[in-house]
Parts: sequence; C-alpha cells; structure tokens
Amino acid sequence: MSLFRREATITGPDGLIPSRGGNKRSGVPAVTNDSAMRHSAVWACLRLRADLVSTMPVDVYRRIDGVQVSVPPPPVLVNPGGERVGIQEWLYSTQVDLDRAGNCFGLITERNALDLPARIDLIALSDVTVRAKGSEITEVRIAGKKYDGDQLRNIWHEKQFTVAGIPLGLSPVTYAAWSIEESLSAQQFALDWFGGSAVPMAELKNTAKTVNPKDAAVARDFYRAAVTTGDLFVHGNDWEYKPIQTVAAQTEFLESRRFGINDVARFFGCPSDLIDGAVSTGSITYGSITQRNLQLLIMNVGPAVSRRETALGALTPKPRYVKLNRSALLAMDPEARARTLKIRLDSRTLTPTEARALDDLAPLTDADLAEFDRVYGVPRTTPTGATA
Repeated sequence: MSLFRREATITGPDGLIPSRGGNKRSGVPAVTNDSAMRHSAVWACLRLRADLVSTMPVDVYRRIDGVQVSVPPPPVLVNPGGERVGIQEWLYSTQVDLDRAGNCFGLITERNALDLPARIDLIALSDVTVRAKGSEITEVRIAGKKYDGDQLRNIWHEKQFTVAGIPLGLSPVTYAAWSIEESLSAQQFALDWFGGSAVPMAELKNTAKTVNPKDAAVARDFYRAAVTTGDLFVHGNDWEYKPIQTVAAQTEFLESRRFGINDVARFFGCPSDLIDGAVSTGSITYGSITQRNLQLLIMNVGPAVSRRETALGALTPKPRYVKLNRSALLAMDPEARARTLKIRLDSRTLTPTEARALDDLAPLTDADLAEFDRVYGVPRTTPTGATA
C-alpha cells in the first residue's frame, strides 16, 4: 500500500502491526489492502456492500416550485470512466476502495462546458502517495507524477470514516489488521499442518540420560531441520516426543476461526449472518425479508449511500442533485408488495398507472377498463353527502 503522509507519515497497515519476533510463522503475508482480501470475511463484506451500492440506479433531480422533478443524468454519471467503464463498474470499484482503505482516487481527464468533470479515470491505491499539511492535502503523486497547487483540481478524491484534522479517511484494513492477520495465521497453520510441513509445539525429551545444553541445542537443530522441510525425524528409543498443543486445538481452533469472521465483519460494517458467518448472539428472527433489508439499509449501507450521493452531486450543475435509488435494496416478497401497493392506491398516494409501471406494465387501456367492468361489475358511487 502507498504512504499517506500528513506532516508525520501515515503508513499502511504494516506499520500498525508490531513485530512478534521469531514466533511469526513464515508464509503469512503482511496485511495490506490486497492480502486482506484473502480472508473470506473481508472479501464477502466488500463484495456485499459494493454489490448493493453499485446496482442502485443513479437518478438526478432538481426542484421546480418545490416539486422534485427527474432530469436526465449527465454523461459522467452514465459512463464516468469513458465508453468502457460504465457507472456500475465505476461505483463498484470506488466502493471497494472506500470500504477497505477509506479513500478512493481518480484522475479527471475531461471536463464539460461548465468546467465540471466529464471523465474520471480511477487510480489504484498502490500508485497514490499523499502529502498533507494540517487538514489540507498539499500534494498527490500518482505513479511518481506530482500534482500540487492548481493541478490538484484534476484529482478526484472521495473519503469516508473521517476524523477531525486528517484530510484522509481512516482505513478499516489498517485497524482490523490484527484480527485479519490472526485469521490468516490460523489458515496458514492449517495449510502447513495438512500439507505435512508443520508440527505443533512439542517437548522432545531424552528418557535415558540428562542432556547438557550443547547436546540439547544440537538435537533441537537436527529435529527442526527435519520437520521444517516435512522430512522424517529419525531417533533412537531414548527420545520421547510429547505434543504440547494439538493440531487445530480441536474446538478452540475452530472457535477462533468462527470468531475471526464475526470480528472482521464488525470492522467492515456487515452483519455476519449476511456473509454466512456464525451469529454470536443466538438466532436472529425477522418477520420478513423486507425487515431484514431495511435494517441493513438503515444501520449499515444507508450512511455510505448518502455520502456517495453528496460526492456524485458535485458532478452535476446546481441546483441539481443526485439520489441513489434505494428501492432495489428494499425488495419485498410478493404478498407484502401487493399489500403495500393496495394501501397506497386506496390512500390515493399512487395512481394505477404508476403502480403498473412499478411492475413494468403499460397503463390500462379503455378495453382493459371495460373488461374489468364486465368481470367485476361497475363499482358503485357513494351519493353526495353520504358517509363513506
């Protein structure tokens, strides 16, 4: 990961992980934005959030006489990265960077007649280095090329998880580094064990004589050299091997793996049950899928969506603004949907034509209305002044 510099240096996740000396198992990668995605919970959380945000339709509105009126979106909100990068791919990529690193960067390569960005080419975080003074970014380097002063207006920067005085968003991967590395270490241990190249911590005891420190060191090195390469350790009947811990520590090891999923899910703002993780507080029961999705929207995804709307709104001329359509997330089961539509029709907050449009149906024709009258009869009208 690149270096995000303030006056003091803000480093990537590796800088927050203290060294554990020789006890660190070889083969466990340092926790970075990329290596963290080897953890299934990290991948699942990032995928879930990015999938939801990127598939929300992007709508543009303006208010006329206090009424919200839909207007066509500008090209930058249709193909923000040019003809080959549509809005869904663009939103997915930026949401992944925001959720794992707290920041996303792009280079504004085209502007429209209003001097607003017309094309934003996204930049890999590993190619970005930032310098800041106080709460203001003073320099951005992309693959070694410096942008400062007026050139900074050509840098697209979104952030989330902000704190006062720091112009960059905080990185969940950085703060979850210990939890992620613990899980990756457990995975590596299991791989080493089942691959035959790892042996649990153990005691090697000579039952025939007392071993002086020099002979003990020789025996230890000989034993370590044999098991490190997965080879056989040959000895006489005077040596006794006694494991101190068993492979996977049975239930403790498995429980640690399960806890690691829940712990990581908390850092990335995803309910663990939605990524097939164990529910730590017992069973969770919802009346309907609508209630579950509503909680996900309000508690987890909604705030990120609101921030994205504000950032994308800067790509449209005032007084226009952007709304991400959350209806896709609030999908209802057929019975609940039909009940909701009937209530809105009866309360006159939705017309039959609008209700049919929600199901991708054309408005009712005169022939359709005549058929309803033949099948169900002509509805009675309430006399004037009568109590409904």
